[in-house]
Amino acid sequence: MWIPTEHEKYGVVLASFRGTVQHGLPLEIGDTVQILEKCEGWYRGFILKNPNFKGIFPSSYIHLKNAHVKNKGQFETVIPVEDSVITEMTSTLRDWGAMWKQLYVKNEGDLFHRLWHVMNEILDLRRQVLVGHLTHDRMRDVKQHITARLDWGNEQLGLDLVPRREFSMVDPDEISVTELYRLMEHRHRKKETPAAASTHHLFVHVKSLMSANLGEELEVFFHIYDGRENRPLSERFFVKLNKSGLPKSPEKTERQCTLFVDLGSSDLRKDVYIVVHIVRIGRMGAGEKKNLCSVQYRRPFGCAVVSIADLLTADSKDDHLLKVYACNTESEWHQIHENIIKKANSRYNLSGSNTGLAVALQLLHGDIEQLRREYMVLFTRGVSITRKLGFSDVIMPGEMRNDLYITLEKGEFEKGGKSVARNVEITVYVLDIDGQILKTHVAAGSGEPGGDEYHSLVLYHNNSPRWAEQIKLPIPVDMFRGSHVRFEFRHCSTKDKGEKKLFGYSFVPLMQEDGRTLPDGTHELIIHKCEENTSLADYPRYLKLPFSKANLPSNNQTLKGTKESFWITSFLCSTKLTQNGDMLDLLKWRAHPERINDSLSKLKEIDGSEIVKFLQDTLDTLFGILDESSQRYGLKVFDSLVHIINLLQDSKFQHFKPVMDTYIESHFAGALSYRDLIKVLKWYVDRIVDAEHQDHIQQVLKASEYIFKYIIQSRRLFSLATGGQNEEEFRVCIHELFMSIRFFLSQENKSTTPVAQTQAVFLRTFPAVYGELLKIFTVREVAGFVRETLGSLPTAVHADCLEAVKLQCIAKTVESQLYTNPESRCILLPVVLRVLQAHMQEQRDLVMCARILTSMLSLIKKEENGTAEPVVSEEVELIVESLLGVLLRTILEISNRPQPAGPAMRLQFQDVTGEFVACLLALLRQMSDRHYQQLLQAFSSKDNLRDFLLQIFTVFRILIRPEMFSKDWTVMRLVTNNVIITTVLYLSDALRKNFLNDKFDYKVWDSYFYLSVIFINQPCLQLESFSPSKRKKILEKYGDMRVMMGCEIFSMWQNLGEHKLNFIPAMIGPFLEVTLVPQPDLRNVMIPIFHDMMDWEQRRSGNFKQVEAKLIDKLDSLMSEGKGDETYRELFNSILLKKIERETWRESGISLIATVTRLMERLLDYRDCMKLGEVDGKKIGCTVSLLNFYKTELNKEEMYIRYIHKLYDLHFKAQNYTEASYTLLLYDELLEWSERPLREFLNYPMQSEWQRKEYLHLTIVQNFDRGKCWENGIILCRELADQYESYYDYRNLSKMRMMEASLYDKIMDQQRLEPEFFRVGFYGKKFPFFLRNKEFVCRGHDYERLEAFQQRMLNEFPHAIAMQHVNQPDQTIYQADAQYLQIYAVTPIPESQDVLQRDGVPDNIKSFYKFNHIWRFRYDRPFHKGTKDKENEFKSLWVERTTLTLVQSLPGISRWFEVDKRELVEVSPLENAIEVIENKNLQLRTLITQCQSRQMQNINPLTMCLNGVIDAAVNGGLARYQEAFFVKDYVMNHPEDGEKIGRLRELMFEQAHILEYGLAVHEKFVPQDMRPLHKKLVDQFHLMKSSLGIQEFPAYVRASPVHFTNGSPRTCRNSVPNIISPDGGRGLARRSLPSYPAVNRYSSSSLSSQASNEVSNITGQSESSDEVFNMQPSPSTSSLSSNHSASPNVTSSAPSSARGSPQMAEKHKHSRENACLSPRDRPVSAIFPNPMDPAQRAAPHQIGDATLPRSDPNLSAPDKVRPTPSSWSLDSVKEGAPSFSDSFGKMLCPPVPPRPPYSGSSAKNMRSQSPVSASRSPQKTTVPPFTPSPTECQSTSLVSNSPVLSGSYSSGISSLSRCSVSEASGTELPVGDHPAYPLPPPSTLPNSVSSSSDEPIRRENKTPPPYSVYERNNPRRPVPLPHSLSIPPQADPPALPPKPHQLRTGSMKLDGTSDPRVPRPRPLPRKVSQL
Repeated sequence: MWIPTEHEKYGVVLASFRGTVQHGLPLEIGDTVQILEKCEGWYRGFILKNPNFKGIFPSSYIHLKNAHVKNKGQFETVIPVEDSVITEMTSTLRDWGAMWKQLYVKNEGDLFHRLWHVMNEILDLRRQVLVGHLTHDRMRDVKQHITARLDWGNEQLGLDLVPRREFSMVDPDEISVTELYRLMEHRHRKKETPAAASTHHLFVHVKSLMSANLGEELEVFFHIYDGRENRPLSERFFVKLNKSGLPKSPEKTERQCTLFVDLGSSDLRKDVYIVVHIVRIGRMGAGEKKNLCSVQYRRPFGCAVVSIADLLTADSKDDHLLKVYACNTESEWHQIHENIIKKANSRYNLSGSNTGLAVALQLLHGDIEQLRREYMVLFTRGVSITRKLGFSDVIMPGEMRNDLYITLEKGEFEKGGKSVARNVEITVYVLDIDGQILKTHVAAGSGEPGGDEYHSLVLYHNNSPRWAEQIKLPIPVDMFRGSHVRFEFRHCSTKDKGEKKLFGYSFVPLMQEDGRTLPDGTHELIIHKCEENTSLADYPRYLKLPFSKANLPSNNQTLKGTKESFWITSFLCSTKLTQNGDMLDLLKWRAHPERINDSLSKLKEIDGSEIVKFLQDTLDTLFGILDESSQRYGLKVFDSLVHIINLLQDSKFQHFKPVMDTYIESHFAGALSYRDLIKVLKWYVDRIVDAEHQDHIQQVLKASEYIFKYIIQSRRLFSLATGGQNEEEFRVCIHELFMSIRFFLSQENKSTTPVAQTQAVFLRTFPAVYGELLKIFTVREVAGFVRETLGSLPTAVHADCLEAVKLQCIAKTVESQLYTNPESRCILLPVVLRVLQAHMQEQRDLVMCARILTSMLSLIKKEENGTAEPVVSEEVELIVESLLGVLLRTILEISNRPQPAGPAMRLQFQDVTGEFVACLLALLRQMSDRHYQQLLQAFSSKDNLRDFLLQIFTVFRILIRPEMFSKDWTVMRLVTNNVIITTVLYLSDALRKNFLNDKFDYKVWDSYFYLSVIFINQPCLQLESFSPSKRKKILEKYGDMRVMMGCEIFSMWQNLGEHKLNFIPAMIGPFLEVTLVPQPDLRNVMIPIFHDMMDWEQRRSGNFKQVEAKLIDKLDSLMSEGKGDETYRELFNSILLKKIERETWRESGISLIATVTRLMERLLDYRDCMKLGEVDGKKIGCTVSLLNFYKTELNKEEMYIRYIHKLYDLHFKAQNYTEASYTLLLYDELLEWSERPLREFLNYPMQSEWQRKEYLHLTIVQNFDRGKCWENGIILCRELADQYESYYDYRNLSKMRMMEASLYDKIMDQQRLEPEFFRVGFYGKKFPFFLRNKEFVCRGHDYERLEAFQQRMLNEFPHAIAMQHVNQPDQTIYQADAQYLQIYAVTPIPESQDVLQRDGVPDNIKSFYKFNHIWRFRYDRPFHKGTKDKENEFKSLWVERTTLTLVQSLPGISRWFEVDKRELVEVSPLENAIEVIENKNLQLRTLITQCQSRQMQNINPLTMCLNGVIDAAVNGGLARYQEAFFVKDYVMNHPEDGEKIGRLRELMFEQAHILEYGLAVHEKFVPQDMRPLHKKLVDQFHLMKSSLGIQEFPAYVRASPVHFTNGSPRTCRNSVPNIISPDGGRGLARRSLPSYPAVNRYSSSSLSSQASNEVSNITGQSESSDEVFNMQPSPSTSSLSSNHSASPNVTSSAPSSARGSPQMAEKHKHSRENACLSPRDRPVSAIFPNPMDPAQRAAPHQIGDATLPRSDPNLSAPDKVRPTPSSWSLDSVKEGAPSFSDSFGKMLCPPVPPRPPYSGSSAKNMRSQSPVSASRSPQKTTVPPFTPSPTECQSTSLVSNSPVLSGSYSSGISSLSRCSVSEASGTELPVGDHPAYPLPPPSTLPNSVSSSSDEPIRRENKTPPPYSVYERNNPRRPVPLPHSLSIPPQADPPALPPKPHQLRTGSMKLDGTSDPRVPRPRPLPRKVSQL
């Protein structure tokens, strides 16, 4: 049975448990678990990091830990009972662990490794703490180290600052908010500015001396030297080196390492140096040979210097190699270091090029005790301490030191009978009072132990040696008296066996008879001469002699006159001995009572360090004098006491205050002194007002704290001694003293008067007295003193400084021990509040006010302890009453002030705000229900309450601001929010009661809602963004405050009633922002408010347009900020739909909800796409989708324009310049050429509409230029030019015309790449909404082929699966939770056929019309229907043709557009065969034309094409078609195909004729080495002809080759000869195409000459036989991108009855596109339409299969090489025509169906309009009507299906002559395509047109503007034309497409006449809407 656990609540997993049992909970080692129940060795519970998943696990796997349980029961939380530092470490390391891995992922290697080391370090320290074997001090250090590391890591990872007290985390609920703020601020400051250490220490470690000429032992001396004052700052550190230059005692590290301690900050400057002197020990001369002499001398070796400042910058761990210098003359040795510092190079030189001293130098900072902890290794292994000369900056009381430093300066010696100067050595001894040498008390420096004696340097042959050697004599204090130092002088001979001969001595006593020590300074000592063997053991004898020349009596001239002297400098550093006589006199006052007055007067002149040395003795002396003669010396003693007390205020001696405190507590014995002290103090206070000089009185008042201490302690001693006698008398004295104080404080003075300054001095020291008074008086009495004293200050104080001091005094009062007592608070609080209120109202001294408030409120919290005591409650009430209003106003004032300039000021400013905010929060947190009730009842009027509410709501909004607290102060922010929500809940009642119904106040309610919304949206409350552990902690402590506030908003909203209308639509945006917060409960609460708003808006205005508009506006901005998600969209939809089910306005509501939901879908997609890194199709497609949604569905113009510019930026960044232009045109179209002013918008300045449109035009032209879309740029240039012209702005007009001209040049001169188009299907639910289950056609990038495009799409959609077939997917794919991509190439179907089919239009121009403004695309898929004949597969080869129509033409505002319509038709094998041959014929014609016009550099492409057709080895050639379709079986089985079979036969004959003509051309140009191949081709051609059964060609066939050229329309301008024949026979002026002449038979000449003659001699015959016309080539062959062949373009002169006249339906089943070639092998644009039968006409077909090739029986392998066409004419070529090098696959162009004439003009004689006004006038003749046959033009009844471009028919007829010809002969209509405009039925057409009917006809220019908006608003699909109609042959061809030079003229010219009715053809951008 499962039993709830009592004590077993918390544990750690010892071993991993898989949880394979039923209900098992898998555990990992190290997990922490909370246990709920137990049962027979099993526990049930959960892992703390995943509390939602509960299960069972074995109890043996768990190590139980003690834990404290909160909220016992279902929602209990367990807190482990362990050191809080351990708990914090554990949770922090867990948080870091996850983030640490992310650092690796983000490639932040540096932080990754640093954090790894810190984590390991913390884990190691954690083990130490857990083991529990650390000492208390060590534990403290470890914890400090841990918390420092935790804080560092948190800061680096951007985690929260943890408030701590004594290393433990603080629970914000357990301390007051003000205290929490202080802790946070303290930690923040500590983090920002680490305190600079005031003391520094230099670590020196001597490694070795490197030198070539060693061999003797060395002594190295270090000291710190002040270069500015030329004196040493420290004693010397002494190291002995052996002969190798290494330390002599390597095992004793303290002899090679030292710490120069107690350097002040002032010592770390450039002119402070480390000076090193090196002395060698050996022979006199360094180079002397070894002799018998074994005596060794100390001789100079060298010196090195390094500046301390260098150590501050250098890496402290590096060793330094110091250069060693030697002096040039030994007499300079004493100042060699000064010379090196001064760089006096002449006086020293390097002592060897490679001599150097290797030392480690490191500066350490901080207290010596701290260093001992931090550098334990250093101190444990041993380091000597080298002290400063003198005391450090701060003297510590317990410091014991007694060091005498003597420097051997110089000597003056006589020769003493020697011929040369002496070598003098000094030996120094210290002797005690008994004449015994003090052992080990002579030290050369720290490092080495002291010795018995010291030997100086020996300077060679120098009678005035200067040594400058410092020695240290650490003599104990008790041995000082009677001791003396003796200096013995010896001459060191270098000859007499090196003996040292004594010749004199000096001595100096260490203490004078009066007890003073040897004074500091330089002493000139007398050298007493003696013999070599004189014994100096008889010390009493020489001690009677004088020792110093300064002390000689005046009559002793003998010694005074001697020249020999010896100088030393002494310096005593002692805490026990003094050199000051006055000090000694005072201490020995009893011996000389007459000197007391003098001594007391001189005390002020004694150095402070001397006084503090003897502080206790001095104080005893003073109080001793006071007890014995208080009357006589009372005032003097009091002044001396004041002097000593104030001395301790000095920073140097401040550490002696505790010494004085100890003295007062333990040693002071003046039980009677209090009377005298009170009396003197009162005497001084009474004299304040009248005294002229206040300086001394101010000194007295400064010392009042300690004076009171002495008074109180004296009284206590007296009471103890006497049992409390004279108590009343003492109280009276104190009361009188305070009366005097109050009197002098009450004086009103200006701030400059001395009295006011004295008042300020007293107020500064007064709070320190409280604690002393409490020792004798009760709390209430002391509080009374304080209240009366502070109350006595004048209220209207003029002195600003006094006001500040008064506040400081109150601050100290509030912080004092007195104020912590509730009894005293009751008395003092009113005084404090009064002063505070006054200051805060006037906004003065706010820093101090904040400090006082903080202290007050932190005390209240301490007293409360969870339950408010009555006293505390009263205090809160008082503070609220006095300060709440003024506190709110203060915060508002501070927040609204401009920030001060200086950083320090700004910091202080910020502090004040933070402090006041903390005070406000603390106060509100203390307030209970009763306080709120009293507060709200206290307002006398509604207006006051209203102002208060507005104020507090505004302040709360300020508190929520992100900048209020530092980013990492989450703890503080959460506390703030908790207080705010609690307060708002109280205040909302007041809002409901006082400001509803008739008393409704919009401003208050608005402020309330605004605050609530900001509150919910704060970043620090968005728990979803936090780590799970942090989220759990916050939810446990505070819950989700957003939900609480949301419920409150909903509740308040419901209370509003009809007043809700005031907040519609203002609150829609804010509430929408709240609902976007990803908190389900909050959303469920808040979303219904929108239903309410819709309902009320419906009631008010009958619709909810306002609600809709506001929702849509805000959604865009909010979602672009990253708010909202798919869940929100679904929730919004479902909740509101459910809510409006029963409403009367349900339908319009559903519409609104659907609109908003669809907008959300698009916005979410847009946001997701924008997250991706690079610009890709997804982003652009998504932006287009959103842009169109705003335009079409929402009609939000401003949002539409914004997204136009976003789309423009995307295109521009991706270098899609054409698309960028089209995009910007959308905005351009919205503008007019008007002077209307436009506001500043996006990046546009404030300007007129004209200026903005001009700017847009120029930008668009520039982008069209970059995108090589120059034709579109020209139109805009013209429009701008017209504007400039209308304003007479000729300067800009000129520039614009030049720009336009440059664009024309670029069209003709620059090459354009022809893009490929790809159809992409996006299937599956995983695609974004705007792509899902849709198909698009995409314009590829330059040079991008299918494989590259597929790869790009798969990169953009990495999770997509590429479909390997082209069939339409089924529903399973559509509904799949995946992404499927289906991609294949498609072929464009150009709309502008008339341009493409026009003669002589250069390919550069045509290329634009082939690939621009494309709406439709084609794709062909071959398949076999029925049984496949293996012998001849053409019998069953069908083609499935799909035509895709887009929603917009390409290119446009996107590289891809959605497919709007898909149409599918099947092409029969016979039709397929017709198409194949037509395409091959077209290809042959093109190549022949290029070759003939010499545009082809190489004849190989023609050779290969001819070879491929004539010798079709792969597919069997035309014979296969004969076998398939010309056999009886097929004809019998397919009687309906009779006409098609005839057509196929004609095409085969035509191909044979073309081949013959091609061979003739080939013969002319073929190189010699390819003649054999040519001969072979001619032979095979004859075989092929015979196999086809062709002996001679019919006339119509022979005439047909004339039409496959692409004649230049400019022949009349440049008469080019030889335009037809291969050998250039004759050229005729080009005129209209005649009807076919009678058949010309071939002569029996050779094939090539036959073809040549035929081509040269074909003429058109008609009734006027004298008229002979050259045959006009067909423009249908001139397109750059067609796969279509041209139609025969001829009419037979045979009677129509003989040829038959089949129905249109039959005739138009032909298709002439090449659908057999793959996209690479076939012409790219194999996309043009074919006619079809009536049953199929409804669906336009697709052309071309992007992936699957079809077979061409005439195509052999060599034929697949793409030739490079350069011209399209077989009969003429314009000189200088541009040549093309594009691949053949992009050269051929489909014929375009002809345009209809202008409506209503069918009976008129239409004439072709040449682009150039030529002098040729068409012949006027009446032509009898005729019915075309299948061998004639195949599209006699068809017109152009292009709604936008006019142009000539594709029949190749450029102008009509009197010859009878079908006007529309030429191209067939695409299968399923219909003419754009209906024509009159045949019955309405006349049989003939009179010769006079050449009246010009009016035409509309239908060329589209080059952008999509125009096209969108024009019909893009043709109107069906009844197939039974045909175009009469009499009609003129339609107008040419508008060319730029035409558009400038006012009218179109026909036959040289102008028609005024013709409208200006230039299209202007169509207006979409107005801004």
